[in-house]
Amino acid sequence: MAAKTGKILALHLNYPSRTAERGRSPKAPGYFIKPRTSLAFSGGTAERPAGTELMAYEGEIAIIIGKTARRVSREEAWDHVAYVTASNDLGVYDLRTADKGANVRSKGGDGFTPVGPGLLKASEIDPNALRIRTWLNDELVQDDTTADLLFPFDVLVSDLSQLLTLEPGDMILTGTPAGASVCFPGDTVSVEVTTADETQSTGKLSTTITEGTVELPSYSAQPAADELQRAEAWGSRRPAEDLPKPVLTPELKAKLAGLATATLSANMRKRGLNNVSIDGLRCTKEGVKIVGTARTLRYVPNREDLFKAYGGGFNAQKRAIDSVNEGEILVMEARGEKGTGTVGDILAYRAQVRGAAAIITDGGVRDFTAVADLEIPTFFQNPHPAVLGRRHVPWDTDVTVACGGTTVQPGDIIVADEDGALVIPPAIAEELAEECLQQEHEEEFIFAMVGTGESVDGLYPMNAAWREKYRQWAQENPRVDPQP
Repeated sequence: MAAKTGKILALHLNYPSRTAERGRSPKAPGYFIKPRTSLAFSGGTAERPAGTELMAYEGEIAIIIGKTARRVSREEAWDHVAYVTASNDLGVYDLRTADKGANVRSKGGDGFTPVGPGLLKASEIDPNALRIRTWLNDELVQDDTTADLLFPFDVLVSDLSQLLTLEPGDMILTGTPAGASVCFPGDTVSVEVTTADETQSTGKLSTTITEGTVELPSYSAQPAADELQRAEAWGSRRPAEDLPKPVLTPELKAKLAGLATATLSANMRKRGLNNVSIDGLRCTKEGVKIVGTARTLRYVPNREDLFKAYGGGFNAQKRAIDSVNEGEILVMEARGEKGTGTVGDILAYRAQVRGAAAIITDGGVRDFTAVADLEIPTFFQNPHPAVLGRRHVPWDTDVTVACGGTTVQPGDIIVADEDGALVIPPAIAEELAEECLQQEHEEEFIFAMVGTGESVDGLYPMNAAWREKYRQWAQENPRVDPQP
């Protein structure tokens, strides 16, 4: 097949399930080209380049041109197709930055287009009645059909042939359904295409991911993984423009770290925000003060069939732990369930190694002594020895969750100390910090006056006379804000 293949043309978006994940739906097909040297076959390997983290699989149906097509109509198009087979459009999302949409480096690596193992004759199948499935380490992660494609296969052949000649052996990758996500060295990804009635099959196309050992030279564009690339690689269901924007600057973080949660809570109450505390938890560390942005993980009540489908392998819990970034706080929704653990020592240690500021769960903690010995603070409901599957299915990441009686969204700012944990909406964080710092400066004055024997009547809160005295005091004792 490789000797005859000239062009590999790949479609960006085609399945409605995938456009729902991406948050956008194209009005016309858009393509990119993969080199012939990216072809590989079933049972082979694909190398994740050294220094990268976001290698993603995309199970796809590949159509293979059987006779030359130039400006063919849609009605004629399928007659120019010889075969259909399974493919895997592998790509490295942290190499996309320099490609400007061309995907040359991110999707053109050797072995990045596995195809096969079998061929379905185009003349014997209905292109609108095919099924595609993808497995990650034997866990079914993609399952869709061609019944409602945005751009049916005959449209693709006709469209491409209007501007370029399609030659025998040319291959068109027709898009991936929902469920494409990140894979890791040691993982095996399998893709199968069947007819809807499953009487014909390509067989399973199997590819094992390996770890590269050769670093890119200094003159090459280096891997760059940001929130957008992580969301796209992992398969976020939200549009990229809806992802939380970074607002926790070092200056703001220092201000919040210097404020008591009691002061923050009081000032949020003035703004009408009463339900912003994560209640009922204790911490593995004494005297902690944590400030960070929230990453979220949601558990749903255990149901055995769902746990079998979603609880194994690189599930949502492991994905959340393995993608939390430096300074972030992983917040888990466990419904206040005390009857099982939601994190143990290995995963907590992984979060620590990733640089996470803290873990907050309104469920239990396993391996409590080991977790408590780690540097990373963990806020939790209670210790419990049971494994996750007793009460929970790890379901989703980076979504709005409920934890300890309040709502937490990805990107919310969390401030936690021995008094508890507060959730601060990012939009008000800067103004809130300013208000609280001013309040604490005023209370410093009030405290000093009480120390001289003054009554709190009229002083706390300050009446007009005391406010004038405060103004004069503040000129000699200016506010000093915490510095990063």
